[in-house]
Amino acid sequence: MAPMPVEGARDFAFTEHFADGSAPRGIARALAEEAPIALEINGVGYAVMMATPTDLEDYALGFCLSEQLIASPAEFVSADAAAVDAGGWMLRIQLAASGAAPLLERARLRLSEGSCGLCGIESLEQVMRPLAPVSAELDVDPAAIFRAVDALGDLQVLGRETRAAHAAALCAADGSIRLVREDVGRHNALDKLLGAAARAGHAIADNFILLTARCSFELVQKAVIAGCPLLVTISAASTLAVDQARAHRLRLMSLARPDSLLES
Repeated sequence: MAPMPVEGARDFAFTEHFADGSAPRGIARALAEEAPIALEINGVGYAVMMATPTDLEDYALGFCLSEQLIASPAEFVSADAAAVDAGGWMLRIQLAASGAAPLLERARLRLSEGSCGLCGIESLEQVMRPLAPVSAELDVDPAAIFRAVDALGDLQVLGRETRAAHAAALCAADGSIRLVREDVGRHNALDKLLGAAARAGHAIADNFILLTARCSFELVQKAVIAGCPLLVTISAASTLAVDQARAHRLRLMSLARPDSLLES
Protein backbone atom coordinates (compact mmCIF):
# COMPACT_ATOMS: atom_id res chain seq x y z
CA MET A 1 0.00 0.00 0.00
CA ALA A 2 1.37 3.42 -0.99
CA PRO A 3 2.03 5.81 1.90
CA MET A 4 -0.58 8.50 2.51
CA PRO A 5 0.48 11.89 1.12
CA VAL A 6 1.54 14.44 3.72
CA GLU A 7 -0.47 17.66 3.70
CA GLY A 8 1.72 20.55 2.61
CA ALA A 9 4.12 18.37 0.59
CA ARG A 10 4.34 17.31 -3.04
CA ASP A 11 6.51 14.65 -4.73
CA PHE A 12 9.08 15.60 -7.37
CA ALA A 13 11.40 13.49 -9.51
CA PHE A 14 15.15 14.13 -9.21
CA THR A 15 18.42 12.72 -10.47
CA GLU A 16 20.81 11.95 -7.61
CA HIS A 17 24.57 12.27 -8.26
CA PHE A 18 27.34 10.80 -6.10
CA ALA A 19 30.77 12.09 -5.10
CA ASP A 20 32.34 8.62 -5.44
CA GLY A 21 31.54 8.44 -9.16
CA SER A 22 28.71 5.93 -8.87
CA ALA A 23 26.12 6.02 -11.62
CA PRO A 24 23.39 8.64 -11.15
CA ARG A 25 19.96 7.34 -10.24
CA GLY A 26 16.43 8.64 -10.39
CA ILE A 27 14.67 9.22 -7.08
CA ALA A 28 11.43 10.81 -5.88
CA ARG A 29 11.43 13.21 -2.98
CA ALA A 30 8.71 15.14 -1.23
CA LEU A 31 9.16 18.90 -1.13
CA ALA A 32 7.46 21.32 1.24
CA GLU A 33 4.88 23.46 -0.50
CA GLU A 34 5.59 27.18 -0.71
CA ALA A 35 3.02 29.54 -2.19
CA PRO A 36 2.12 33.23 -2.13
CA ILE A 37 -0.70 33.86 0.34
CA ALA A 38 -2.50 37.16 -0.27
CA LEU A 39 -4.00 38.48 2.96
CA GLU A 40 -7.10 40.59 2.50
CA ILE A 41 -8.36 41.96 5.81
CA ASN A 42 -11.77 43.63 6.02
CA GLY A 43 -11.60 44.09 2.27
CA VAL A 44 -8.17 45.76 2.36
CA GLY A 45 -5.21 44.14 0.61
CA TYR A 46 -2.74 43.91 3.49
CA ALA A 47 0.21 41.71 2.52
CA VAL A 48 1.40 38.81 0.40
CA MET A 49 3.32 36.25 2.42
CA MET A 50 5.23 33.19 1.25
CA ALA A 51 4.00 30.25 3.29
CA THR A 52 2.87 26.62 3.28
CA PRO A 53 -0.88 26.65 2.52
CA THR A 54 -1.97 24.53 5.48
CA ASP A 55 -3.73 25.50 8.73
CA LEU A 56 -4.56 28.86 7.16
CA GLU A 57 -7.31 29.73 9.65
CA ASP A 58 -4.79 29.27 12.48
CA TYR A 59 -2.33 31.38 10.49
CA ALA A 60 -4.87 34.16 9.94
CA LEU A 61 -5.72 34.44 13.62
CA GLY A 62 -2.12 34.20 14.80
CA PHE A 63 -0.95 36.75 12.22
CA CYS A 64 -3.58 39.27 13.30
CA LEU A 65 -2.66 38.78 16.96
CA SER A 66 1.10 39.08 16.45
CA GLU A 67 0.63 42.07 14.12
CA GLN A 68 -1.43 43.65 16.95
CA LEU A 69 -4.33 44.28 14.60
CA ILE A 70 -6.52 42.75 17.30
CA ALA A 71 -6.08 42.57 21.06
CA SER A 72 -7.84 39.25 21.59
CA PRO A 73 -9.28 36.35 19.58
CA ALA A 74 -12.77 37.73 20.32
CA GLU A 75 -12.10 40.45 17.72
CA PHE A 76 -11.42 37.84 15.02
CA VAL A 77 -14.60 37.10 13.06
CA SER A 78 -13.66 34.70 10.25
CA ALA A 79 -11.11 33.60 7.67
CA ASP A 80 -11.79 32.07 4.27
CA ALA A 81 -8.98 30.58 2.15
CA ALA A 82 -9.23 29.72 -1.53
CA ALA A 83 -6.72 28.73 -4.20
CA VAL A 84 -6.51 31.21 -7.08
CA ASP A 85 -5.59 30.76 -10.74
CA ALA A 86 -2.30 32.63 -10.36
CA GLY A 87 -0.89 29.70 -8.39
CA GLY A 88 -1.32 31.17 -4.94
CA TRP A 89 -3.96 31.55 -2.27
CA MET A 90 -6.33 34.29 -1.22
CA LEU A 91 -6.93 34.47 2.52
CA ARG A 92 -9.88 36.74 3.26
CA ILE A 93 -10.00 37.75 6.92
CA GLN A 94 -12.80 39.58 8.67
CA LEU A 95 -12.12 41.41 11.93
CA ALA A 96 -14.53 43.17 14.26
CA ALA A 97 -14.91 46.91 13.69
CA SER A 98 -12.49 47.62 16.54
CA GLY A 99 -9.66 46.26 14.41
CA ALA A 100 -10.36 48.59 11.48
CA ALA A 101 -8.33 51.59 12.66
CA PRO A 102 -4.96 49.85 13.18
CA LEU A 103 -5.61 47.84 10.03
CA LEU A 104 -6.12 50.89 7.82
CA GLU A 105 -3.12 52.68 9.35
CA ARG A 106 -0.84 49.69 8.79
CA ALA A 107 -2.13 49.26 5.23
CA ARG A 108 -1.34 52.93 4.54
CA LEU A 109 2.19 52.53 5.86
CA ARG A 110 2.79 49.40 3.79
CA LEU A 111 2.19 51.43 0.63
CA SER A 112 4.70 54.13 1.59
CA GLU A 113 8.05 54.27 -0.13
CA GLY A 114 11.14 53.25 1.78
CA SER A 115 9.56 50.51 3.85
CA CYS A 116 12.19 48.55 5.75
CA GLY A 117 10.56 45.22 4.98
CA LEU A 118 8.75 44.28 8.20
CA CYS A 119 4.97 44.05 7.95
CA GLY A 120 3.41 47.49 8.02
CA ILE A 121 6.56 49.24 9.24
CA GLU A 122 7.46 52.61 7.73
CA SER A 123 10.70 53.45 9.52
CA LEU A 124 13.44 51.84 11.56
CA GLU A 125 12.15 53.57 14.70
CA GLN A 126 8.90 51.63 14.39
CA VAL A 127 10.76 48.34 14.37
CA MET A 128 11.71 49.00 17.99
CA ARG A 129 8.18 49.98 19.01
CA PRO A 130 7.62 49.78 22.76
CA LEU A 131 6.00 46.57 23.96
CA ALA A 132 4.60 45.66 27.34
CA PRO A 133 7.06 43.38 29.16
CA VAL A 134 6.08 39.78 29.75
CA SER A 135 4.34 39.49 33.11
CA ALA A 136 3.75 35.73 33.14
CA GLU A 137 6.21 33.45 34.90
CA LEU A 138 6.49 29.72 34.38
CA ASP A 139 8.67 27.37 36.40
CA VAL A 140 10.27 25.14 33.77
CA ASP A 141 13.15 22.87 34.65
CA PRO A 142 15.78 22.30 31.93
CA ALA A 143 14.91 18.59 32.07
CA ALA A 144 11.42 19.45 30.78
CA ILE A 145 12.90 21.35 27.85
CA PHE A 146 15.10 18.38 26.94
CA ARG A 147 11.98 16.16 27.01
CA ALA A 148 10.19 18.52 24.62
CA VAL A 149 13.18 18.71 22.26
CA ASP A 150 13.39 14.92 22.22
CA ALA A 151 9.66 14.51 21.53
CA LEU A 152 9.28 17.16 18.85
CA GLY A 153 10.93 15.21 16.03
CA ASP A 154 8.22 12.55 16.00
CA LEU A 155 5.55 15.24 15.71
CA GLN A 156 7.12 17.07 12.75
CA VAL A 157 5.15 15.28 10.03
CA LEU A 158 5.93 17.76 7.25
CA GLY A 159 9.49 18.31 8.40
CA ARG A 160 10.24 14.60 8.56
CA GLU A 161 8.84 14.09 5.05
CA THR A 162 10.58 17.05 3.39
CA ARG A 163 13.49 18.11 5.65
CA ALA A 164 12.51 21.66 4.74
CA ALA A 165 9.88 22.86 7.21
CA HIS A 166 10.10 24.65 10.53
CA ALA A 167 7.98 23.62 13.50
CA ALA A 168 6.56 25.61 16.39
CA ALA A 169 5.38 23.71 19.45
CA LEU A 170 3.32 24.76 22.47
CA CYS A 171 4.68 22.92 25.50
CA ALA A 172 3.42 22.46 29.04
CA ALA A 173 5.73 23.17 31.97
CA ASP A 174 6.52 19.45 32.28
CA GLY A 175 7.76 19.32 28.67
CA SER A 176 4.74 17.59 27.17
CA ILE A 177 3.77 19.02 23.78
CA ARG A 178 0.22 20.30 23.39
CA LEU A 179 0.23 21.60 19.81
CA VAL A 180 2.54 21.66 16.77
CA ARG A 181 2.28 23.68 13.59
CA GLU A 182 4.67 23.58 10.60
CA ASP A 183 5.57 25.85 7.70
CA VAL A 184 8.47 26.61 5.36
CA GLY A 185 8.78 29.93 7.21
CA ARG A 186 9.67 30.05 10.90
CA HIS A 187 7.56 33.19 11.46
CA ASN A 188 4.59 31.57 9.74
CA ALA A 189 4.93 28.43 11.87
CA LEU A 190 4.83 30.56 15.02
CA ASP A 191 1.82 32.56 13.81
CA LYS A 192 0.01 29.29 13.02
CA LEU A 193 0.79 28.02 16.52
CA LEU A 194 -0.44 31.21 18.18
CA GLY A 195 -3.67 31.01 16.22
CA ALA A 196 -4.15 27.31 16.95
CA ALA A 197 -3.55 27.89 20.66
CA ALA A 198 -6.09 30.71 20.74
CA ARG A 199 -8.70 28.61 18.94
CA ALA A 200 -8.08 25.64 21.28
CA GLY A 201 -8.26 27.81 24.39
CA HIS A 202 -4.65 27.24 25.49
CA ALA A 203 -3.26 30.24 27.38
CA ILE A 204 0.21 31.09 26.06
CA ALA A 205 1.12 32.40 29.53
CA ASP A 206 0.70 28.89 30.98
CA ASN A 207 3.05 27.23 28.48
CA PHE A 208 6.37 27.69 26.71
CA ILE A 209 7.13 27.75 23.00
CA LEU A 210 9.74 25.62 21.24
CA LEU A 211 10.89 26.55 17.72
CA THR A 212 13.06 24.66 15.23
CA ALA A 213 14.72 27.88 14.11
CA ARG A 214 17.38 30.40 14.90
CA CYS A 215 16.13 32.97 17.37
CA SER A 216 15.68 36.25 15.50
CA PHE A 217 14.39 39.59 16.76
CA GLU A 218 11.01 39.12 15.06
CA LEU A 219 10.38 35.81 16.83
CA VAL A 220 11.19 37.39 20.19
CA GLN A 221 8.84 40.25 19.37
CA LYS A 222 6.00 37.86 18.51
CA ALA A 223 6.61 35.89 21.73
CA VAL A 224 6.57 39.07 23.83
CA ILE A 225 3.33 40.27 22.21
CA ALA A 226 1.79 36.87 22.90
CA GLY A 227 2.81 37.06 26.58
CA CYS A 228 4.99 33.93 26.35
CA PRO A 229 7.01 33.36 29.55
CA LEU A 230 9.70 31.19 27.90
CA LEU A 231 10.91 30.89 24.31
CA VAL A 232 13.19 28.00 23.34
CA THR A 233 14.89 27.71 19.94
CA ILE A 234 16.92 24.90 18.42
CA SER A 235 19.45 27.23 16.81
CA ALA A 236 21.38 30.25 18.07
CA ALA A 237 20.00 33.66 18.91
CA SER A 238 21.01 36.97 17.35
CA THR A 239 22.35 39.86 19.42
CA LEU A 240 19.17 41.89 19.02
CA ALA A 241 17.02 38.90 19.96
CA VAL A 242 18.86 38.51 23.28
CA ASP A 243 18.82 42.26 23.96
CA GLN A 244 15.08 42.47 23.34
CA ALA A 245 14.28 39.34 25.34
CA ARG A 246 16.12 40.78 28.34
CA ALA A 247 14.51 44.20 27.93
CA HIS A 248 11.02 42.67 27.91
CA ARG A 249 11.53 40.03 30.61
CA LEU A 250 11.20 37.11 28.21
CA ARG A 251 13.11 34.06 29.40
CA LEU A 252 15.07 32.87 26.39
CA MET A 253 16.89 29.60 25.75
CA SER A 254 18.68 28.79 22.51
CA LEU A 255 20.89 26.13 20.94
CA ALA A 256 18.59 23.59 22.59
CA ARG A 257 20.20 20.23 21.83
CA PRO A 258 19.48 16.79 23.29
CA ASP A 259 22.35 17.28 25.77
CA SER A 260 22.71 21.04 26.32
CA LEU A 261 21.15 24.48 25.92
CA LEU A 262 22.01 28.12 26.54
CA GLU A 263 19.95 30.40 28.78
CA SER A 264 20.30 34.09 27.98
